[in-house]
Formats: sequence, C-alpha cells, structure tokens
Amino acid sequence: MIHSAGRLITTVSVACTLGATGALAPIVSDAQANVVNLKTCHPSALSQPFAPWLDPAKYELAPGGDFESARWTLTGGAKRVAGSEPYAATGTLGHYSLSLPAGSSARSPLTCVDAAYPSIRFFIAGKGSVAVNVVDGSSVIPAGVAVAGGKWWPSPVMLTSSAVLGTLSGGTAQVSLTFTGLSGSPRIDDVFVDPWSRG
Repeated sequence: MIHSAGRLITTVSVACTLGATGALAPIVSDAQANVVNLKTCHPSALSQPFAPWLDPAKYELAPGGDFESARWTLTGGAKRVAGSEPYAATGTLGHYSLSLPAGSSARSPLTCVDAAYPSIRFFIAGKGSVAVNVVDGSSVIPAGVAVAGGKWWPSPVMLTSSAVLGTLSGGTAQVSLTFTGLSGSPRIDDVFVDPWSRG
C-alpha cells in the first residue's frame, strides 16, 4: 500500500515539475547561466533525512520547516497540529506538523536560493493533495503536487527552479515556499531543501 502511494506521488510530481521546468528553460541563455554562483547561500547543517528511501542527497531544513515553532504564515484554515512524522528526520522526533485542508495555504519565511538549491522534499500524510510553489516577489513558480497516501511518507523530489531565479536576480534570490491544500485534509512535516549534493 505504501509503495503504491509512493509511486502515485512521484508520477504526479514528475509531470508537474517537468512541465514547469520546460516552460522556464528558454528564459536562461548560455551567457546568463555562466554567472550563476553555486556557493552564495552558505548552507547550514546538512543531513541525509531520506536515506532510508534510497535518496542519499544531503539536505538542510527549510526555515521553520519542522513546524515546532509558528514561523510560517498560515491562511484559510491551515494550522499546526499535534503529531509529527515518525522517522525523526531532523534528528529529533518532533511534536507538531502542519494541517492543510483544501483551500488553505502556508508560506515559509524568506530563504536564500541559488543554483546550488535545486530541489525540495518533505513528508506528507493523511488524505488529499498539496500543491507546492516557489514565490520570488510577484513570480510564482510551480514546483509540483504531492498526493497523500495515508501514512507518513516522503514526497517526491520537487524542483525549486533556483537556477532560473538566481540567474535572473544576479546570482541569488530570496524566495518563499508555499504549500496549498488542493483536496482532503493532508498534513506535511519536515520540509527540506537540497543544496546541490546529487552530482
């Protein structure tokens, strides 16, 4: 059951992510790509929270991404609730997660991204679906859609389009991550960003 849910999540996200990336690719010319700085944002402590699911990449926790404190902006019924993903992905078992009923949304504090921050991953549970976007000022870039399959499970890897955003802003961009409940009442927890450890 869990493996089927994982495959469904991956299928939905890959389709959305590839579409978004394809639409944005023409924006960046070869000349622009040459000015992207891969080491501008200075990553904080890194870990391998998704190693048990055969993802060896090293990630850092997004600002307030463990929802143990009220740092995100919540609207439309989104709220912190008791109970965390059970894998202690941050190194410590948490006490809270974020409920995102349909029509609600949550926005992270600003965080620095550049071409060294290509992807987002998190944990999702419950029933329903969540859309993830990267917001840079007035620009909203779709990152993907995750479908909850009941038990806590890692989301697919979603692209931040940070290479595009960093290039257009001269190397780095200050962005927020937004999560919007599309259906049901899923929960998310432990939102991570991957600072370029896949290659």
